[in-house]
Amino acid sequence: MATNIIIQGLPPKVYALVINHKVIKALWERIQLLMQGTSLTKQERECKLYDEFDMFAYKKGESLHEFYLRFPLLLNDNNMKLEQFQVNTKFLNTLPPEWSKFMTDVKLVRDLHTTNVDQFHAYLVQHEFHANEVRLMHERNSDPLALVTTYQMTQSPYQTHQRSYQHT
Repeated sequence: MATNIIIQGLPPKVYALVINHKVIKALWERIQLLMQGTSLTKQERECKLYDEFDMFAYKKGESLHEFYLRFPLLLNDNNMKLEQFQVNTKFLNTLPPEWSKFMTDVKLVRDLHTTNVDQFHAYLVQHEFHANEVRLMHERNSDPLALVTTYQMTQSPYQTHQRSYQHT
């Protein structure tokens, strides 16, 4: 009876591989192996998940909200067991440079061991406009051609003409 209940809940591919087992213990061991893998494959899968976590990064052009939505998906989908401090540190340190001032504020004022990512997001959303301004200013000033163009646009022809008379 119990065997039938277990077998009915299996995916079709696993069912096809275990249907011929007559001994319950052998059947159960085979199901466990097929569903969970060996301890080596579990370990390999866990290493891969932690590598994904380590490589998680803010995507260029991504909004804070999009980043915030992707982050818990990574944690939940992979069923990762991490300390709150690790999760918070990863979230904050992965933000792009325009957020550095606000990250510093958060790290100084909030307890990284007890505050959660939702609370950080709620705080940071209030400052997204300013962070975007910093990013735009940095993009404008980091491009030498844009810097020259901006400089030329701020110079009036009168200033240039007036300076040429002063040098003679």
